[in-house]
Amino acid sequence: MNDMIQAIDLGKSYPLPEGAYPVFSGVSFAVKPGEMVAIMGVSGVGKTTLLNLLGGLDRPTEGRIVLDGDDLGARTIEELAAIRNRKVGFVFQFFHLLPEFTALENASLPLLIRGIDRSRAFPRGLDLLRDVSLEDKASMRPSQLSGGEQQRVSLARALVGSPKLLLADEPTGNLDWKTGESIIRLIRDLHGRMGLTSILVTHNERVADLCDRRLLMEKGRLKRMG
Repeated sequence: MNDMIQAIDLGKSYPLPEGAYPVFSGVSFAVKPGEMVAIMGVSGVGKTTLLNLLGGLDRPTEGRIVLDGDDLGARTIEELAAIRNRKVGFVFQFFHLLPEFTALENASLPLLIRGIDRSRAFPRGLDLLRDVSLEDKASMRPSQLSGGEQQRVSLARALVGSPKLLLADEPTGNLDWKTGESIIRLIRDLHGRMGLTSILVTHNERVADLCDRRLLMEKGRLKRMG
């Protein structure tokens, strides 16, 4: 079975007035289709940076990322944007919903960006809102929704374009545990039903328990746990 995503000797550093600040280096791992993997580690260790590299939001200083057969380093900025839109869904700790858009408009946004007409994009967005039990809130704006409801809209948005890879950065970190647990179980359910490959950044052991395996980022390195 081919890997859905592979990191090869990955490294990231940021320039300083004198020299550079290394976040991590020599990171290599692979995730197979259908896996759900947790990346753990203390705050500031580079988990979010790694997730941004895997999703093509940033470029590594060294090494390569191969996503579903695409070498991301060989792609232009425009090509990376197209790959993200079609192959990757993102869920963030802070929901990043557009405040002037309704839940349906937010959920449908990746399809609208893709150039799909509203007459086709909105029914698909409504399907995803139904999947996250928010069909009755489709006309509401983010300010009218609870934190858990906003995160479910962001999950619908992440999945509306039928991505192959779901990347979630602390998806429960801005929620109380009862609400967060419902979100993570929803992600687990949709992961299975939609045939996703998922990578979740978390520091929460209970979130990691619902994943197939765990990786620990520590001191600039990534290692398997358990």
